[in-house]
Amino acid sequence: MNFTLLQLRYLAAVARQGSFTAAARALNVSQPSISVAVDQVEKSFRQKLFVRQRGSGVALTTFGRMAVAKAMQVLAEADELAVLVSSTAVAGELVLGCFEDLGPHFAPGLIRSFSKRYPSVQMVIREETFETLGRRLSESAIDLGLTYDLGLPANVARVTLHELRPHALLSADHPLAAHATVSLADLEAYSLIASDQPYSWQHTLDLFQSRGLSAVIGKKVGSFELQRSLVANGLGVAVCWTRPHGDRSYDGLPLVCKTISDPLPLQRIMLVYDTRQRLSSAASAFVEEAKLWFSMQAIFSERGNDSSAS
Repeated sequence: MNFTLLQLRYLAAVARQGSFTAAARALNVSQPSISVAVDQVEKSFRQKLFVRQRGSGVALTTFGRMAVAKAMQVLAEADELAVLVSSTAVAGELVLGCFEDLGPHFAPGLIRSFSKRYPSVQMVIREETFETLGRRLSESAIDLGLTYDLGLPANVARVTLHELRPHALLSADHPLAAHATVSLADLEAYSLIASDQPYSWQHTLDLFQSRGLSAVIGKKVGSFELQRSLVANGLGVAVCWTRPHGDRSYDGLPLVCKTISDPLPLQRIMLVYDTRQRLSSAASAFVEEAKLWFSMQAIFSERGNDSSAS
């Protein structure tokens, strides 16, 4: 094999970014430099690593997935070797894939805490859907995933960080808004506004079915904030787990969150990673920081609940 660590970094960037153009932009180098490096690595392997797709970037071949995974391990070990001759305990690049609804709520504070502790780690953030997150892990396009325990492939390790209770989301003038709590039977009579992601809306319907109820989804939407805005405008109700600070929709209308009285299973927030890949020192450090950070959030949440109840 005749290639360099720099060429492997270029190769890894293409796999992570999904295109030669995006990789060049992320590394602040020219696209021809990326293309030449990948061509040289492919010649060394005598196999194609990427399938070029006109207008939609590149996709890894089967061999490419294996090669990139090994390249990631080599690069992680090279970063750890560099640490031995420096005063930095943890360094390198860490790519975190966040489920798009969880990301805005939890990722910024967690990343800020981690970056203060490990300033030499370069963090890259990707927003993912349930469908893409598992695939990105298997392709080594992301190192860790922050997500709910939904739609995950069998070959991922799960680290539980926090558990959330579902709540009902209503408009301020909804007939149920004056109730202290609501049940799924109460909500069954109203049209549901749900996420358009299959794992999400199916999970919501499963909750109703577990109680012998049959809810009707009136609208499916692509974002959490559009869901909240439609509810605030009286166009339906929703069952949610994440609750942002401030109960107003993007268009300024008030929202009412009600505890669901049914004994429903909690939804787990998790950090996940592909068990076939070796965790880098930066990824391992992030896992530990995430467990600590979420434990502190749980303490703050309990204190907030106690004060509000009194």
